[in-house]
Amino acid sequence: MGTQIDADRYRIRQETFEMLRNVMALMLGSVLVGTLSACVPTDPKATATPAEPAAPAAPVVKQPVPEDFVNAYAARQDGSFTVPAVPEEKIPPQFKRQEVAFASTDPVGTIIIDPAQKTLHLVTAPGKAMRYGIAVGKDGFQWAGEALITNRRHWPTWTPPKEMIARKPELEKWKDGQPGGPTNPLGARALYLTTNGVDYGFRIHGTPEWNSIGRNASSGCFRMINQDVMDLYDRVPNGVKVVVLNADGSRPTALKLPPPQPVKKAKPKATPKPAAAKPAATNAPAPGFPTMTAPALTPPNLGAPVGSPAAVAPVPVMTPAPVAPAPVTPAPAAPAPVVPAPVVPAAPAVTPAAPAVVTPAPAPAPVPATPAPVCVPTPEKACP
Repeated sequence: MGTQIDADRYRIRQETFEMLRNVMALMLGSVLVGTLSACVPTDPKATATPAEPAAPAAPVVKQPVPEDFVNAYAARQDGSFTVPAVPEEKIPPQFKRQEVAFASTDPVGTIIIDPAQKTLHLVTAPGKAMRYGIAVGKDGFQWAGEALITNRRHWPTWTPPKEMIARKPELEKWKDGQPGGPTNPLGARALYLTTNGVDYGFRIHGTPEWNSIGRNASSGCFRMINQDVMDLYDRVPNGVKVVVLNADGSRPTALKLPPPQPVKKAKPKATPKPAAAKPAATNAPAPGFPTMTAPALTPPNLGAPVGSPAAVAPVPVMTPAPVAPAPVTPAPAAPAPVVPAPVVPAAPAVTPAAPAVVTPAPAPAPVPATPAPVCVPTPEKACP
């Protein structure tokens, strides 16, 4: 029995020892974990709050230097094309390229366009800007708002929109694009503007018509002298913000586009009226009938000497209307005895040659002249 008690005590001690060892192990493990966690650096990405995206960097703008204003409008070679010179003395002073004081809260690199003043300012530093003269949209083509330069081109191709072709049909030949060159309306450079990713067709570009600067002359784009747009092109990159002020010079709060332009309908060609037929002559013969002309009548020779027969001319063919014979005046009596002149029968009427359709009635023969009475003297009566 003593042996059994000893065995139980041994078992209890073993179990107690194992229990104490497990407790100690747990306690030691907790201490080691706390100590090691203080030495291991934590991952900041796992605990840090995500940072806000960084604002896009301001565009880098080329700063002006004095050489930029020497012979600014002289002729220059640009690739395969020659940019012709512009007479600087004919450019109004306010439209010449120059650096000016410009109060603005816009960041460097912003372009401010003032349609009322016909100027474009590029902010180059706080309180300073490059100023250029421009031409703006004609009445009905002005717009205001903000845009971004999203593309730039050397000697760009110009493709007139279909609305412009409808207004000016002579531009149909360029519906697939006019290649770049000195006569291209976009000039030597073009900066393409988009608003909220939409291209409304507005550009800042050069022009061969330098004398249009300072006027309302375009269809909504902004024209610059070729030498000036080349200078601006070299100063600004893509991404530059462009602000187009309202007509009164105030800053726009939303995009204001010009109204749609009415399409001019082509005038129909006038159809020539047929010439009025001339009225036929009243006395003109009917078609197919010969023209008949009455010959002149020869009166009988009443002054022939007495004793000779009076010659009677043949009666010619007359028109259908009969002609009354002319009255015959009797010849004066002669003192000598007169022998009556024999009467010559009238010649028959002559029928006109074929193809006469209607044979006119013969004219009546003339009445023969009545011989004057002959006075025979007698012893009782003398002749007058």
